[in-house]
Amino acid sequence: MTAKEYLRQAHNLDALINSHIREKEELQQMAYSISSPSLGERVQTSRNTDAPYVRTLEKIMLLEDKITAEIDNLVDLKTEMLSAINAMDDYEERLLLKYRYFEGCTWEEVCARLHVSNRTVHRIHSSALQNFVVPE
Repeated sequence: MTAKEYLRQAHNLDALINSHIREKEELQQMAYSISSPSLGERVQTSRNTDAPYVRTLEKIMLLEDKITAEIDNLVDLKTEMLSAINAMDDYEERLLLKYRYFEGCTWEEVCARLHVSNRTVHRIHSSALQNFVVPE
């Protein structure tokens, strides 16, 4: 795995968590809108006797467990990444990697924070990726 692939893992995992959170919110909205049959209605019986909202609540609970596990993984990954970044010798390279991969700054924001040109930021980034040691 390259340094860039390793460092992008946190962003990708964060995006996955946010996707699951949105999915959970949609399921919650659906659970609120599911109506129960009224007493006068004729209800067909099937093999699955669970009410639709019960199945939806089960899906929500499974998603919540999945989200919790993914957040735990993200925290562990970020801790490991931060240790690897802090082990680097060059101060500017450490800052750049933190700004870009932890805080999600754009290249323009990184330029402004480091008070350097766009070209210099990309030079520092290239050097940082070469000097970064991917933990095993």
